[in-house]
Amino acid sequence: MQIESLQNDKIKRLLKLISKNNERRKNEVFIVEGIQENERAIQFGYNPVEYFICNEIFQGSTPDAPVHFVSAKVYEALAYRGSSEGIIGIYKEKQNHLKDFSPKTNSGIILLESIEKPGNLGAVLRSCEAFGIDAIIITDPKTDFYNPNVIRSSVGCLFGMNFFQTDNQSALEFFKKHDYQIITTFMDDNTQQIQKADFNKKTVTCFGTEHSGLSDFWKDKGSNYLIPMTGSIDSLNLSNAVAITCYEILRQKI
Repeated sequence: MQIESLQNDKIKRLLKLISKNNERRKNEVFIVEGIQENERAIQFGYNPVEYFICNEIFQGSTPDAPVHFVSAKVYEALAYRGSSEGIIGIYKEKQNHLKDFSPKTNSGIILLESIEKPGNLGAVLRSCEAFGIDAIIITDPKTDFYNPNVIRSSVGCLFGMNFFQTDNQSALEFFKKHDYQIITTFMDDNTQQIQKADFNKKTVTCFGTEHSGLSDFWKDKGSNYLIPMTGSIDSLNLSNAVAITCYEILRQKI
């Protein structure tokens, strides 16, 4: 049977999960739209709850989980990308804890403090996955990894990565316990160029919000490095700065 109405109870529940983060967190589920993104979620062991598929659009294989078929009109109202690809999945969240993470000898971690924009977090995840970053941590978050916009903008890169949410103090204690060198990114005169950092040992590079940078919590916690620039502006978009840093980490290791 195909669902034709937005007033259907299943559709109303899905719309709540899509539009209300609190509803999603309360149910410990997240939403995945698109064929590639759903395939990655399954590939990396996430447990599907159910799917909503529009047969008029969907070109993939029917997944092995409960499926509700919806009309093109209903799907268009559900999907962020309008009529594209024809599949939306609901999955159970995984509970990741930093204390359970076992870092590699030359582990590279990116820490983002109080990041707010899901699109930026998604772009950072893509760079971290592409350049082989060992883990990504967000402290005191204003958004979370399972936000639908994060999953969408990361193109599902999230699912194959080590990612953690915690507070600054817990993160610092973890870094001290595992002998990480800490790199900070404050805008001041007492800095070195990022190329002079040694990324062949355990290193965490810490970034703050775009509007205010790192908080004073990270002052004097490590060595300060910045990306060299010759233009008239004094900063880059957060996701661009992280991408350049991730490339430098990989460059030193290959």
